[in-house]
Amino acid sequence: MSIHDTESSSRKVDLRTLSHEQLVDLMEQLGYPKFRAKQVEDWVWKHNVSDFQEMTNVPAALRADLSARCTLGGTSEVARQVSSDGSRKYLLRYSDGTQAECVGMPTRNRLAVCVSTQAGCRMGCVFCATGQGGFTRSLKATEIYDQVMHVSEDFQTRASSVVMMGQGEPFNNYDEVIKALRMLNSPEGAGIGARHLTVSTCGVIPMIRRFSKEPEQFTLAVSLHSAIQSTRNAIMPGVKKHTLQRLHDVMGEYVEATGRRPTYEYALIGGVNDNNAELEALCDFTRGTLAHVNLIQLNDLEDSRLKPSTQERAELFVRRLAQVGVEATIRNSRGNDIDAACGQLSQKHQE
Repeated sequence: MSIHDTESSSRKVDLRTLSHEQLVDLMEQLGYPKFRAKQVEDWVWKHNVSDFQEMTNVPAALRADLSARCTLGGTSEVARQVSSDGSRKYLLRYSDGTQAECVGMPTRNRLAVCVSTQAGCRMGCVFCATGQGGFTRSLKATEIYDQVMHVSEDFQTRASSVVMMGQGEPFNNYDEVIKALRMLNSPEGAGIGARHLTVSTCGVIPMIRRFSKEPEQFTLAVSLHSAIQSTRNAIMPGVKKHTLQRLHDVMGEYVEATGRRPTYEYALIGGVNDNNAELEALCDFTRGTLAHVNLIQLNDLEDSRLKPSTQERAELFVRRLAQVGVEATIRNSRGNDIDAACGQLSQKHQE
């Protein structure tokens, strides 16, 4: 969309969707100097203002002109839950009524934010609450960015890291995810280091290959959950066509191209992927690779036949992986006393 298209339309444009060049063009059309564009962008991306009147160093006349032509998009908070461990989960609504979840996880003087890249998900993973709620649409880059800013404002602190590990498959929304990552990384935006920005994928192979060619040092995590094909097909039906052999090959390409260590996410499900055969298959899959295994205790979803594994099994996985030279850790579960799993809060409010 050009600014001229916007001008000829009676419908206001979301200011957040304008590129820097389009905003400069708008300033010139309105008769203001180019530097005003940078001032407006600072208010939008660094201060996350929801009202043009909050732009205190911008002339009142320009604020009025912008208000007449543009909106500021943004989000409204539908629900907010606070855990005893300090984590906070949010259900946010966008201007078209679409809703998505995000989480803030404070640790000492740092704040990690987990964001959604889609409203709902098509992948159908049987252990995930999001997949049970269906798919609405992919989120725009600005909508992903707004989740981080909302959490930061609520905690009154800057986000130090972001993981795209909430609702949705990020690589099914690749272009907007990359835009969001660059906005979060940019000094003109959130200013978060690239290595502190992580994308988690179920294993969409063409996009892993494409991601390995991006110039920034963004971090990659892959939801593996089983290294036995039949088990993975059963619990992650959305990636059946992306076989384990192809995934193993492309991850080798990724490491060779980037030199970065990827993470494999492995949610331990009692009686499903935590037996000895699954453990040995995981050892074989990761042996000799530059990878870290993140073992996760499955969220105990209401009405689900799938239950978490035991702490003893998790510790056995760590020891056995270490024997084959693979580093593994057990991720501390956050927000156990609230609707911590992706999609739980959305489902509760839909009901």
